Amino acid sequence: MSLAQGRSYLAIPGPSVVPDAVLRAMHRASPNIYEGELVEMTAGIIPDLRAVARTQHHVAIYMGNGHAAWEAALSNVISAGDHVLVPSTGRFCVGWGEMATGLGAEVELMEFGTKTPMDADAIETRLRADKEHRIKAVLAVHVDTSTSIKNNIAEVRAALDGAGHPALLMVDCIASLGCDRFEMDAWGVDIMVTASQKGLMVTPGLGFVFFNDRADAVRAKMTRVSRYWNWTPRANPEKLFEYFGGTAPTHMLYGLRAALDMIHAEGLEAVWARHETLARAYWAACEAWGQGGPLTLNVADRAHRSHAVTALRLGAPHGTGLRRWTEHQAGMTLGIGLGMSEEGDPNGDGFFRIGHMGHVNAHMVLGTIATMQAGFDALGLPYGAGALDAATKVISGKA
Repeated sequence: MSLAQGRSYLAIPGPSVVPDAVLRAMHRASPNIYEGELVEMTAGIIPDLRAVARTQHHVAIYMGNGHAAWEAALSNVISAGDHVLVPSTGRFCVGWGEMATGLGAEVELMEFGTKTPMDADAIETRLRADKEHRIKAVLAVHVDTSTSIKNNIAEVRAALDGAGHPALLMVDCIASLGCDRFEMDAWGVDIMVTASQKGLMVTPGLGFVFFNDRADAVRAKMTRVSRYWNWTPRANPEKLFEYFGGTAPTHMLYGLRAALDMIHAEGLEAVWARHETLARAYWAACEAWGQGGPLTLNVADRAHRSHAVTALRLGAPHGTGLRRWTEHQAGMTLGIGLGMSEEGDPNGDGFFRIGHMGHVNAHMVLGTIATMQAGFDALGLPYGAGALDAATKVISGKA
């Protein structure tokens, strides 16, 4: 017998749960793409996107996922043969570097492991050693979705400034935007990339590249940029189709409009505070379970944990076993242990992740925790007591 009938819950770190209001906004007939309400709505979306990114600068919208946004950003400022520095704290840091390699860049990976954040002092030391300023950009990931490590982007900016290095600071906020605090302008970020399917609460399919005037000046000196990836007409359109390099992603724009309305109605500071509280509830439960069993959080220091995703180790094969039990017996899907492995567990069956980003609230979190504990019991896994009590104290404001 399965107890999974009824509405399922996707507790993976993206795609996140799409709000009913967003789905309703998308459920409509196709609009005129040349004039009328779609044109006016799109123009209004741009300043609201800037507000979420905390920037006064430019934004280009692409029909594509986060990987497309990676390539779009790189294509506008990096030429074949350029040197880029990639501080790595997980699979997605490596992936962005691989995208740069595919475009002909010379990629230097600075490996910081999968349990601790980037070391800004080490980055500054490397930049100081680059006397000829061969490094054209530093590709930093704010939150690596595979490890749940949150990196201090302001410290990376300080490393660049401390070294007196002119490299662009490019930041991946695909997992973090709208979940963890991010301040593009205040932190001195030149280029930021994100996508629609996580904190922005829309279905997958839109990528965004935010860039400042300094980055745009580098773009102006490029000898060749792909016509499709070129951010100049997208950020300065004369007609609607120039926003998108062709036909507009009409229904996703209606969904994005609804999602931005929800974010701004709640208030971005409140959105960040909600994500922090819900993340702490998960941490409290997981730390309690770990007192009497094999469960461990990937990131030991709370200050370095993301508020959008939590990566965990349960030991092979139990990570996969728990995921399969919660999905097939309880209707709740946990995230795979992407990019995580260890000796004796090459496929990462001992790891899993919880996504708590975007359209998520207290009862979703408490339901997830209770379902996971039922899974531990069903699989005969030991765990410490008091997880639900610890989580409810966080939710109630008593811890």
